[in-house]
Amino acid sequence: MDKRTFLKLSGMAGAGLVVAPWLGCQPSGDDKTLRSGEKPDSGAGDVWGAEAFALPALSFGMDALEPAIDAETMAIHHGKHHAGYVRKLNAAIEGRAKGIDDNLITLLKGVDSADEALRNNGGGHFNHTLYWEVLTPGGPSEPQGALAAHIVSDLGGIDALKAAFAKAGSQQFGSGWAWLSLDDAGQLFVSSTPNQDNPLMTQCVERSGTPILGMDVWEHAYYLNYQNSRTDYIQAFLGLVNWESVALRFQGAMGQVG
Repeated sequence: MDKRTFLKLSGMAGAGLVVAPWLGCQPSGDDKTLRSGEKPDSGAGDVWGAEAFALPALSFGMDALEPAIDAETMAIHHGKHHAGYVRKLNAAIEGRAKGIDDNLITLLKGVDSADEALRNNGGGHFNHTLYWEVLTPGGPSEPQGALAAHIVSDLGGIDALKAAFAKAGSQQFGSGWAWLSLDDAGQLFVSSTPNQDNPLMTQCVERSGTPILGMDVWEHAYYLNYQNSRTDYIQAFLGLVNWESVALRFQGAMGQVG
């Protein structure tokens, strides 16, 4: 993890947040730097503007994850698929009423299952932003500290977690995601969701919680390199997990457990 990424994630954890800067909130104090997809407020505070969200920059080069994830896949995935979700999300929410504390997390927690525009495109933006931030071209091969302890107590250990996570991804029918999340009782759990749903969406999932690790199993995430071998992609993904980022997300989520 480079220094800039570490400082950003440390600040998130210290504030008790998980992924707030790119969710449509303004920087505080004198920090005018827009981070991780954040856009300035477009004007009226009671409605969403036309450019409320933006495509976040990657913290590594397009070829940094090779050979596990090739540069062409990264460029298409980030620059076309994720960018498309951002564009359609902004179109979907423009002019909608905006509460003072609203951001993408609050929108997704309250999204109606019938609101396909917000559900699909808001989910697509959230999910992909998390995906980029839990990947790294290097780092610890396993989680440490409090996260590791909870993985042992809640899931039976890192090997059991990886097996459950791989199973969730491989058995997700069609397009979707595999997740490691923390529920409101402070319990880690593994799940999968179709399309761009995620565990934040209380009205769309069987078990809700705060995602701390997410794996994209849509074919666009792996098909150029792995064709129909999703299982090979999953094993490659598990070798790229940024456990420092996941641990900081876990710390932030635990700070919200009441």
